[in-house]
Amino acid sequence: MSFLRLFVTGLALSPVRGLKLPHTHSQQQVLDVDGAIADTAATNAGEKIQKLLKKAEIIPTVIDDFVPALTLAAKWPSDEHAKLGNTLKPNKLQDAPSISLHSPSDKSNNECSTIDSQSKASYVIALTDPDAPSRDDPKWSEMCHWIAVGRASASSNANTDDPDGNGCVLGFSDLDEVMPYKAPGPPEKTGKHRYVFFAFRAKNGTTDALSPSKPEDRQHWGYGPPEDGQKTHGVRDWAQDNGLVPVAANFIYSKNKKQ
Repeated sequence: MSFLRLFVTGLALSPVRGLKLPHTHSQQQVLDVDGAIADTAATNAGEKIQKLLKKAEIIPTVIDDFVPALTLAAKWPSDEHAKLGNTLKPNKLQDAPSISLHSPSDKSNNECSTIDSQSKASYVIALTDPDAPSRDDPKWSEMCHWIAVGRASASSNANTDDPDGNGCVLGFSDLDEVMPYKAPGPPEKTGKHRYVFFAFRAKNGTTDALSPSKPEDRQHWGYGPPEDGQKTHGVRDWAQDNGLVPVAANFIYSKNKKQ
């Protein structure tokens, strides 16, 4: 089982108690950075990410509508980065990326926020391909490419990958893989595939360690092919069944060189 390092910048996370973990497939609710259910507009940065997710039809095809409370950065050992819709070659994505989460706050404010001593939290990182084997024929969709989980803890050192450039960090214990990383490998003549990252937190705001289930199969995230008229099965079903809600997302495109 491999491990990765995860960081979150400048956030104060507080547990929310007394909320139940529904296992229905109704529209997902979203946690704000304080652990409460968000019902107000998020930052401009979060709204910009939301618009890009809608433009790429990730919202609502892959996940229910939400405004990201955090920004998610993914960097592969090849030095390639996920940049909300950039196109990367499959051979640059063979090893699991490092992941970092950051506050989409105003970059001009470099003062560190006070980090709650009880702000430890557990996050789940997921990577899914909704275009398997192709966007025109997604009969295998969605394909689970990665699930990993890690716990947040306060850290005083600056993260060199921090896009905001400040030294206030909520560090995480090494990411524990639930589903091993499967490198993107789009088949020949299937066009561009969307590879979508999500960061999830427990819907009830618990700071307890999370133990999400491992899908029985990568195809359809283990749910089997959808019946006629149903949505494609994937990360949305799995997150709901595990009591998780999205707080961040990013995505890339990748395609086989033979088209």
